[in-house]
Amino acid sequence: QVHLVESGGGLVQPGGSLRLTCKAPRLITSTFWSLTMGWYRQAPEKQRELVAAVPASGLANYADSVKGRFTISRDNSRKTVYLQMNSLQPEDTAIYYCNAVSESTNSWGQGTQVTVSS
Repeated sequence: QVHLVESGGGLVQPGGSLRLTCKAPRLITSTFWSLTMGWYRQAPEKQRELVAAVPASGLANYADSVKGRFTISRDNSRKTVYLQMNSLQPEDTAIYYCNAVSESTNSWGQGTQVTVSS
């Protein structure tokens, strides 16, 4: 199990921006490099859904609903993955979870609340 720590959620007005951060402080750097890192979200009374993911190597993929607005990136040297969220809308309101996947793990962070409201 990978220990993941998320931060950066909060309350923002429609059209605003937030950047979420997920760190894996207890991992060695070479292990972090091998992980596919992703962000999921779960709105009230809805299933958890993939927002964006970035593999160890290769291109990131995004949910259609966030393409062009959200950007996932990773800094392997800092064992950190980011989710830059622009042009936020009320339908983006959810708990956002960081996810780390490899052959030996499928780990989740504790979640961070994002609320988009005027």
